[in-house]
Amino acid sequence: MKLKPLADRVIIKRVPAEETTKSGLILTSSAQEKPQVYEVVAVGPGGFIDGNEVEMEVEVGDKVITGKYTGTDVKFEGEEYTIVKQSEILAIVE
Repeated sequence: MKLKPLADRVIIKRVPAEETTKSGLILTSSAQEKPQVYEVVAVGPGGFIDGNEVEMEVEVGDKVITGKYTGTDVKFEGEEYTIVKQSEILAIVE
């Protein structure tokens, strides 16, 4: 089984937090910042949404940034994902 987003939805997965600082210090889990960077796992087909044509700009594998409280969290086959509308994605990390 796999998840397949509909319309302008995008399925994203959180990128793991850094476990060490730039200088090499190891951080405990309580000291790690929660990342707001996600990896795109699946992209819906786009199409006409509420009478407007939506062209999908993100692709599978892109790293993206979303708002802190955006999307719907789901658990599927033991993995945690977030489903967002493409318009809720703030930026693509290049």
